[in-house]
This record gives sequence, structure tokens and C-alpha cells, in this order.
Amino acid sequence: MLKYRNILVFIDPTQESQPALARAVHIAEKEKEAKITLFLCCYDLSYEMTSLSSSDERQAMQSIVIKENRDWLEALALPYQEKGLKINTQVIWHNRPFQAAIIEVLKNEHDLVVKSTHQHSKLSAILFTPSDWNLLRKCPVPVLLVKHHQWPENGNILCAIDCKSIQDEEHHQLNQQILSEAKTMAEIVDANIHIVNAYPSPPMNIMLELPEFDPINYEDGLKKFHQKTLNEYAQTYEIPEQKTHLMQGLPEDVISDVAQEIDAELVILGTVGRSGLSATLLGHTAEQVIDSLNCDLLALKPQGFISPIKL
Repeated sequence: MLKYRNILVFIDPTQESQPALARAVHIAEKEKEAKITLFLCCYDLSYEMTSLSSSDERQAMQSIVIKENRDWLEALALPYQEKGLKINTQVIWHNRPFQAAIIEVLKNEHDLVVKSTHQHSKLSAILFTPSDWNLLRKCPVPVLLVKHHQWPENGNILCAIDCKSIQDEEHHQLNQQILSEAKTMAEIVDANIHIVNAYPSPPMNIMLELPEFDPINYEDGLKKFHQKTLNEYAQTYEIPEQKTHLMQGLPEDVISDVAQEIDAELVILGTVGRSGLSATLLGHTAEQVIDSLNCDLLALKPQGFISPIKL
């Protein structure tokens, strides 16, 4: 039984091709009961600041823009509707697209958001938060960020889990969510499941402050611990040992390297919401890995996550 039955596709009006729509259709075709909503958020500040126009006139201008965009969405949907897919459209006037999308998710109980993504500049990563980063942090349902990599039959799905935190119940549950999600997706798209985990290098400050500290034994013990935990997860979810990957390094680097090595079509990982200065300047693994991947990314929230965006 397919988990995703009410899919929201975040349409980008600046792009001619819509890979997010193609990906959502690919998923929905596997389940007759699945439905898709094409979502577009439009806004023009000049319409709000026209002091010579009355409130009714501004509303009329907004309505014209909304109708034009809805007509465009309906034209996008028509070829798929003619094939029997259930697709409807939603156009919202809002100055924050990610917020409007999350409100739509909450109102209509969507279970997946699909959005195409593109390279972000280093400057944008520091000075402002793009819509897909805000969706990663604040959307209460899984977010699938789509690139142009194909989903071939018998392809590879890569699960990024955190083996150091098996004693942490919240992280352990998130690892289980990731692996369960991968099993579901693998059945949908006929793919193989791989698991990856990154373990850290010995902390430099301890090596400098404690002369008796043995970094070789420390690193060996750390690697064995992570390998044991990784194997336990693999056995639980019936994943062959040759499809497990353990590497030393930063998670975002290791995930990207392994995804490229196995030519993954999809990477699945967990993400937790952040706010304030830490969210603006630091980001987390999901955000840092987006630009270095050449495949899709499915980001999951921990159980019980509550979005800061309210109806």
C-alpha cells in the first residue's frame, strides 16, 4: 500500500520544465487512489503599493494574476488528467511561498511535498534562507527535493543514518523512520537500498591537551562501534552487508561521496527544525548536502514534530 496519497507539488513559475511534477506523477501512477495538487504562490509588491488604486481595484488586479496562473496550471495538469490521474490546482497570493505551502499542507492534510531545487549561491546561504531550506526546517510532512537525475528501474536509494545516537531514542526512531521510508520507496520505484553512516575524526583539542591520548585506538574503537550499529540496522531491515557504507568524515561530505559512487537516484535523511541565528548561519546536514547532490533528496521530520507555521 502506497503511503503517499495526497501529494502537493510546488510549481516554479520561472521554469519551463517542471521536474517536481514529473516526479510526483511517477509516484502517483503506482497507486490509483493517489491525488496531486499543483500549488503556485504568486505575489507582486507593486500591486500592494499602488496608492492611486482603491482596495477593490487592487483586489481585482490580484484576481486577474491568480486566474492567469490557474489557467496555466490547468494546462499543465490536462495531459495527466487525460491519462486518468487525479490532479487539481491551487493558486495563492502570498509573499512567502514556503509559508503558503505549509498552510496548504496543514489545511488539506497533504502527506508529501515535492519541489524542484537548484544550486544556491554561498552568499544566499549566509544572508537569507531559500524556500526549500525553509520547507526542510518547518514543513511537518516529508519534503522531496527534485533534481534532473532519472529514477531508473533497479536503481539505488541511499539512507543516511546516525549510528552514534542509537542510545538516543529520538534519533533511533528517526533512523527507523528513514529505513522504513526507504523500504516503501524501494517497492514503489523498484530500487535497491543502501545505508551510509559517517563517523568523526579524533577531536583535535583532546589530542593537544592529553599527551597520553591514543588517537589510533580511539579511532579504531569508534569505527568498530559505528560498524556494529550499522550492521544491526542493516540486519533488522534485511539490507545486505555489501550495501552498507561506513566512512570517516563530515556527514554532508560522506553522503555526497557515497551517493555519487553508487549513482543514487534518491537520498533519504532526517532533518530537525531550527530557528534563530543558528538556522541562518549554520544549517544542518540536509541543507548542507543539497547542493553537492546530483540526485533527489527526501527529508523526514522526527515523530511528533510540530511546524512553527500555524493556520
